[in-house]
Amino acid sequence: MWRGLWTLVARAARGPRSPRPCTRQGSGAPAPGSGATVFALSSGQGRCGIAVIRTSGPASGQALRSLTAPRDLPPARKACLRLLSDPRSGEPLDRALVLWFPGPQSFTGEDCAEFHVHGGPAVVSGVLQALGSVPGLRPAEAGEFTRRAFAHGKLSLTEVEGLADLIHAETEAQRRQALRQLDGELSHLCRGWAETLTKALAHVEAYIDFGEDDNLEEGVLDRADSEVRELEVALGAHLRDARRGQRLRSGAHVVVAGPPNAGKSSLVNLLSRKPVSIVSPEPGTTRDVLETPVDLAGFPALLSDTAGLREGVGPVEQEGVRRAQKRLEQADLILAVLDASDLASPSSCNFLDTVVIPAGAGSPNGRSQRLLLVLNKSDLLPAGGPDPSADLPPYLLLSCLTGEGLDGLLEALRKELAALCGDPSTGPPLLTRARHQHHLQGCLDALGHYKQAKDLALAAEALRVARGHLTRITGGGGTEEILDIIFQDFCVGK
Repeated sequence: MWRGLWTLVARAARGPRSPRPCTRQGSGAPAPGSGATVFALSSGQGRCGIAVIRTSGPASGQALRSLTAPRDLPPARKACLRLLSDPRSGEPLDRALVLWFPGPQSFTGEDCAEFHVHGGPAVVSGVLQALGSVPGLRPAEAGEFTRRAFAHGKLSLTEVEGLADLIHAETEAQRRQALRQLDGELSHLCRGWAETLTKALAHVEAYIDFGEDDNLEEGVLDRADSEVRELEVALGAHLRDARRGQRLRSGAHVVVAGPPNAGKSSLVNLLSRKPVSIVSPEPGTTRDVLETPVDLAGFPALLSDTAGLREGVGPVEQEGVRRAQKRLEQADLILAVLDASDLASPSSCNFLDTVVIPAGAGSPNGRSQRLLLVLNKSDLLPAGGPDPSADLPPYLLLSCLTGEGLDGLLEALRKELAALCGDPSTGPPLLTRARHQHHLQGCLDALGHYKQAKDLALAAEALRVARGHLTRITGGGGTEEILDIIFQDFCVGK
């Protein structure tokens, strides 16, 4: 009986009504210019010690022979020293290491060759021109090598996105997350979910086909319902954390706010390690929102310096205050800065009452904002510390002038940003793209339709739709327009 049921599992996985799952056998997406051999500089522009030029396609072996004649192809995946010559004139171009990667055991799955040449502009230009003269070769488009790897099943779409994120990673947290996605953790998770839905779909179709013949064991539909309920819980947990992965990829929004002359601009300059904002003893120096991307304790952040919050100012500064308040509403994390030596001033008390305390208490919709209260100018305090009469929430002492207290602030920022962005070293893989969130939400919605369906045929169709959303995350059934957008993130030669 179970042999017949697993036949239904296979039929559900490859049936004409269901989207094709993405496996290592290939994505089904044609590579651009399929059949052509492409070449490009892969190691970046500019002078360097070694530059890497690569080819991919059926004429790669001919290209390697043409530039290293009369020598034959080197052994596969073994670096060999060769004299490179222009195939048209025979003029020597460089003495280089060459490697031969016959397909399918290569990055793209096609025949590939690499030329490790000296990185001077004249050498690189000469080798590229020589490759361009070989029949059947053309310059590669941006991201074409990776797209061919995807088309030949070497990478899933989420792994492609992980590779793009790894290339663009600027912080330790981004690097760790990108490497996990490139290693296929998100792909494996989505494929496991898709297999769960395939089994549930097989159970439902088995009941549709054989239920009246009493040939099925009892509880077939109950098992499908149980699998769907478990998957709903897992999807819901990932969707609740969806913003964390996107923050990790693009940066959390950290807004520095406070009354005039509290040292906000000094703090922004200290954290960014460059003079982003003008620092002056004159109140109201910053009148617009100044933003800079920074690496805060290993996490990416967009740091915003804002105008000092106060009343009774001119129209220009009023607009700056309005923009500062708008940024506060959008902030993932607020760095609230007060002058530690002037806590009793009306501006400090007003800031505490209107920003610090409400942020901790939460908004009317139940969403509390993360906030760190920083008492700056600790170097001006007496030995006893801040005014003991001030009723303050938990705070951090800092002197932007001397740097004292900076390590404590960075550690507090690390903990807050880890909570906002997730820890890329542990836990389940994060959803780093809006595309991932869209398809998981679509899958969850389809499972809701499955539970509400009164007809088994409609229930089965809902499961197919849900599984289709999961397979599209890893690249199954993706449209050319979506693929074009993703592969535009890559430079030429990758």
